[in-house]
Amino acid sequence: MAGGGTLLSGCNLSKQFKGLLAVSGVDIDIRRGEIVGLIGPNGAGKSTTFNLLSGFLPPTTGQLTIAGIDMTGATPERISAQGLVRTFQHGSYMPSMTVEDNVLIGALGGTRSGRVPRAEQADVIRQAIALFGLTEQRRQVAKNLPHGLQRLLSMAIAFAARPTLICYDEPLTGLNQTEVAVTLQVYRRLKSEFGMSILLVEHNMRAVMAICDRIYVLHHGEIIFTGAPEEVKASEVVLKAYLGEAHGL
Repeated sequence: MAGGGTLLSGCNLSKQFKGLLAVSGVDIDIRRGEIVGLIGPNGAGKSTTFNLLSGFLPPTTGQLTIAGIDMTGATPERISAQGLVRTFQHGSYMPSMTVEDNVLIGALGGTRSGRVPRAEQADVIRQAIALFGLTEQRRQVAKNLPHGLQRLLSMAIAFAARPTLICYDEPLTGLNQTEVAVTLQVYRRLKSEFGMSILLVEHNMRAVMAICDRIYVLHHGEIIFTGAPEEVKASEVVLKAYLGEAHGL
């Protein structure tokens, strides 16, 4: 059940690039054991916000706190050590390595709170591979997998690091309907069985509405609405921001 203590908090986050204010005054928090969506029209500032939260960009102004520790301007490695792991839009895996070896990298590079002891690594690898439906492909080289399975492999690697918070960047892109359904079910298990929190930056509105406890809506670099999926669907402010796009709301 969602609603534990705050795990991640971004307060008044802004990012400026050579005079362009890409993100302005963003406040966002993620509680323990909840799935949070970050959505918005193209160019809304989702990727910039995602990079600010995961340490891949330092904020121009504002504060980032993870597990009660000020991590403003911290490196991705320091942030990962606090339990946050992220994926990337174009995959997070080693193309020339097998599925098993890729997932092992995730386990070996686990967060400080979740680093996997050597005696448990084999079980963790099997569990991660099975959870994301990759058991039959476990000995295949990653670059030979279909695109959808490569996306699932990136998710399995992140899970194997045993984080407290996984940040998924457009994870459902390129997945067919069956793969999307399986992935959403896995997310529910990550939350219910493993107590993980998830931040989901995603264009698939149907999926976001089905899986998220709360949703933040970005537009022109600012949060214009925050609420439960049903509240987002009913918001005139959100619908106006999405006019002209195939938003699926």
